Amino acid sequence: MKWRKFNGEPIKLPITAAVESAIRRETDAGYKLKVCIGTDSQVKGSETEFATVIVFLREGHGGFMFIHNEKTLQSYSIKERMLVEVAKSIEIAYELCNLFTLYNVDMEVHADINTNPAFKSNDALKEAMGYILGMGFAFKAKPEAFASSSCANKMVN
Repeated sequence: MKWRKFNGEPIKLPITAAVESAIRRETDAGYKLKVCIGTDSQVKGSETEFATVIVFLREGHGGFMFIHNEKTLQSYSIKERMLVEVAKSIEIAYELCNLFTLYNVDMEVHADINTNPAFKSNDALKEAMGYILGMGFAFKAKPEAFASSSCANKMVN
C-alpha cells in the first residue's frame, strides 16, 4: 500500500512505522493528538477511485494527514460502495489501533454516509455503524465525518 503526505511526498516507511513516528514527534513537541480515519470514493466511467486518509489533529494547532489512493474497475451499487469505503477505513484503523492505545491517542472512524434518509447513502448507515462500533471504534457519520466527507473527498481525483 502506497501512502503519501498532503504535499505529495511519498511515505517510504510502512504505514504503522510512519504513524508511530508522527505520534512520537507530535507528542514530544507537546501536542495532544486525535486521529480520524476516513475513506471516500468517486466513480468515473468504469473506474472507481477510493481515497483513504489518516488525519492527525493537534488540539488547537491544526493538523496533517497521510493519504492512500486506489482505483478499481469493479462496479458497485451505492450501498456496496459505502460499505467498501467503511471496510477500507476499518482495515487501516485495525492495523493502527494498538499504536493509538499505546500512545493514548483518541481515534474515530468517519463514514461518508448521510444520516438523512432522503440520501441514497443512508441505506448503508445501519450496517456501517454496526460494523465500526462492533470493531470497538468510535464512529462519526455526516455531517460530523469530516475525515471522509472533506479530507478524503478532496483526495479523490
